[in-house]
Order: sequence, then structure tokens, then C-alpha cells
Amino acid sequence: MSKIIITCAVTGSIHTPSMSPHLPVTAAEIAGQALGAAQAGAAILHLHARNPETGHPSSAPEHFMAFLPEIKRQTEAVVNITTGGSAIMALDDRLAAARAAEPEMCSLNMGSMNFALYPMAKREREWNYDWEKPFLENSDDLVFKNTPRDIATVLTDLGEKRGARFEFECYDLSHLYMLRHFADRGMVKPPFFIQFVFGVLGGMGADPENLTHMKRIADKLFGDDYMFSVLAAGRQQMPLASMSAAMGGHVRVGLEDSLFIDKGKLARSNAEQVSRIREIVERLGRDVATPGDVRGMLGLKGPDKTAF
Repeated sequence: MSKIIITCAVTGSIHTPSMSPHLPVTAAEIAGQALGAAQAGAAILHLHARNPETGHPSSAPEHFMAFLPEIKRQTEAVVNITTGGSAIMALDDRLAAARAAEPEMCSLNMGSMNFALYPMAKREREWNYDWEKPFLENSDDLVFKNTPRDIATVLTDLGEKRGARFEFECYDLSHLYMLRHFADRGMVKPPFFIQFVFGVLGGMGADPENLTHMKRIADKLFGDDYMFSVLAAGRQQMPLASMSAAMGGHVRVGLEDSLFIDKGKLARSNAEQVSRIREIVERLGRDVATPGDVRGMLGLKGPDKTAF
């Protein structure tokens, strides 16, 4: 088997700050957690940003630039900037930071979907910000828009014009066919790095059968031209990541996807999750890829060609 890529999703728009005191919000916290994850073995750092005053998810270039240079200065890990941002952002807002920073990698959601987080609002907790609970409650009427036109815009602006490669986030089987469509149009070229996303209400459930089926259809559509990675939101994070590693795939962990390290026990950092999955995959006989390995495997342009 090839070396295994560990991606760490350091912080994101899925979880709100109230859910864990360990979720990074400020630039210093995000940089510190990203560097810790890289030291623990994450070769790719998938990054969102927040407005440190309001806690809102942000794609403002100034919020990203407050931590990107420090991360680049202290680690060789590949920076992967979100183009998803938050489901309530317009596309231009979601792309603002990536357009300014010109990273080696970006995430790219491969289809529109319901993005239902409202069950989280029923849990008893202290809310840090007054927007958090209404945002979650209103997600029963939330569509995460990623139309073919949106996808083409991302591929053109960030791929063709700025040289980024992509983590293609596929929340459903149909998203694999959408990726095949854009490959047939010549807008994306192999090797394709496909992230199978499980456990978000509105997308695929975190069931082992869904993983094996996604792999089977991806084999049919892409043959030897792709690599797959797995993330599972919530409590199935480690089980499905471990399954991916055993199947020859790659893995993604991080506080964006799950706030826990064990049942009922909050992870104290992203690095703690990275260390856990690294131990698991090495016990399965997989060698962990370095950032240099990843750049070779995915054909990345190199950190010297970024704008941060």
C-alpha cells in the first residue's frame, strides 16, 4: 500500500464554539493547533477561520492572513483552505480567502445538499454567542448550494488561474458522478484526491456499507486515477477512518469533524486526534506520508508559489 495521508481539519463552520472549550477561534489558537497537528503527523492542514470578536465563521482574507504566515513559517505541512466556508455564505464570500492566499490546495464540495445541524440545538449547554442556537435551529431550512456553475467557478478561479489542487468533498454518491462530469469536461485532471464525507444529516450516513459502496463506484468511475480519504462527523470518526486505512485509503480527523477523542470525552486538541489515528494506521502497517510525499503524490505547486 502507498503511504497514508493524514489530513487534519483544524476548525470549521460545522461546530460552534460553545460545544468545546478546546475548539480554536482566534488566530493564535488556530495557528497553535495547526502546528500541533502537523507535529503529530498531519501532512495536510484543512483550515477555516472565524471572526475572533463574534465567533462567526469567516472567509475574510484578513482573518486567514492573521494565521497563515505563521503556519507556513513553522511547518512544511500543506495548507488546504476551505471553499465551503459556511453554508449561509455567498460563493464570492466563500472564495475570498482562497483567492487572496492562492494555497496549494482547496476543498471543493461536489454538490448541493441539505445541511441539517438543528438536532444539536436541543442539547443543553451555555451558549457563548447569541447567534449560535438560532443558527442551528434554522438549519432545518438550510441548503448548502454547490451548483455545477459554482463548481466550475471554483475550478477556474482557484485551479486554472491560481494553480490549486483540490480535496473533492463527496457527501453522497451523486457527487462522484459530478466529479466524473467535470473530469470529462477536462476541467479537472488526475490524480483526484476524493474525500468521502459521512455523518452529516443530509448526506450519507456513517455506515461501513456506504464506504464500501463509495469505493466500488469510485473504482468504476476513476480506475487508478484517484486516491480516497475518509472523514466521518461525530462518533464514527475513528472507526471509519480506521476502516479507510485498512482498505488502502487515507484519513481525515480534526475538531471540525468531531470534538471527541473517546466516548463522552472531549479531545483537548487536534493533535490528540492526529496522534490517535497515527497510532492506529501504523499498527495496521501503513507508513505516514510527509508533506513532501503529499506534494509528490498530488502534484502540488509548492509553498513558494502561494501568496501568504
